[in-house]
Amino acid sequence: MSVVGIVAEFNPLHKGHEYLINLAKKQGTVVVCISGNFVQRGETAIAEKRIRAKAALKAGADIVLELPVMWSMSTAQNFALGGISALKAAGCDKIMFGCECGDAKTLIDTAEILQTPRFSEELSKELEKGITFAKARQNAAERAGVEKDILAGANNNLAIEYILAAKSLDYSLEFCAVKRVGAQHDSFEEDEFVSASLLRAHLKENDYDFCKKYISEDILSLFSCENISDVSRLERAILSVLRVKNPADFSILPDISEGVENKLITAIKTAKGIDDLFDKIKVKRYTLARIRRLVLSAFIGIDNSFFMKPLPYVRVLGFNKKGEAQLKKATANASIPIITRVSQVKDLDTSSQKVFETECRATDLFLLSLSIPGGTGLEYTSK
Repeated sequence: MSVVGIVAEFNPLHKGHEYLINLAKKQGTVVVCISGNFVQRGETAIAEKRIRAKAALKAGADIVLELPVMWSMSTAQNFALGGISALKAAGCDKIMFGCECGDAKTLIDTAEILQTPRFSEELSKELEKGITFAKARQNAAERAGVEKDILAGANNNLAIEYILAAKSLDYSLEFCAVKRVGAQHDSFEEDEFVSASLLRAHLKENDYDFCKKYISEDILSLFSCENISDVSRLERAILSVLRVKNPADFSILPDISEGVENKLITAIKTAKGIDDLFDKIKVKRYTLARIRRLVLSAFIGIDNSFFMKPLPYVRVLGFNKKGEAQLKKATANASIPIITRVSQVKDLDTSSQKVFETECRATDLFLLSLSIPGGTGLEYTSK
């Protein structure tokens, strides 16, 4: 039997995710690496990571690992690098993912083209046009021989980044592509399976009648109204923290370039709200998600020291009996530490301790986004 890895946000975990986990379970032990309390789109997760870890275990996962905030709220490349390095440490020999094309070979071939000199040349030409990196990448890839519209799919893109991350880590594993069915990524249309974006909108309105059609009852019960996060509750806290930052703090943010830190510094002086801040920073080359990530990185205190680097350690959020057996095997062979208790952090190197300290800070701030704010220290007290 195999050890099958899944990198996900489960934001929230719905029946489409359960479908993927059930396919993985047919092949062996299921290891899931989930985002921490801040996610890739530059927002808080809909619920605290331990609630989403419980949901994953209820849905059939055997081990749940944490993707720390420096990787979970980052570019697709960095997100994938963090997730794949966690799965490698856990001893996975396969990774399973949903994608628009549903064909692993097409994605592997695309990843190979993205590493050719021809693609690099075409990308440079496209970036000169001042368009977003994603659009420039898609145009350049198609001119270099990639099948049309492969890079138009958000899940295809992420799957390709998993393939590239595995290659960069010299990690040999089997890629299992599952064709996405139902509504597309970020769609607000109803279908057999709906997007997590639509479900988050209904959870924030406490519309559980709608959600129960797409989230299993025992999992939906974990997402009570007091556990639901909304980043808008952090609005004034974000503005207040950013207003007292030094200009130098913005120049070392992850994934910042082209002098955007200067626009950020100017915008903070006059922005009256978070959306107003985003509008003032907006530039043609930066997507809204990228701007949101920059703002929240500055708020949490994340710099570029770990950008595009693999995880220095892996933290386990939950496991069952079957997962416990796999963790014992993996811990004996892992190239990076696997920790199950906070007390183990003191024995890690300084880089690992910096990652953990940042995670603690992120969680303390995240808890202010709940309808009933939580106190500090959850990373030390939670089981």
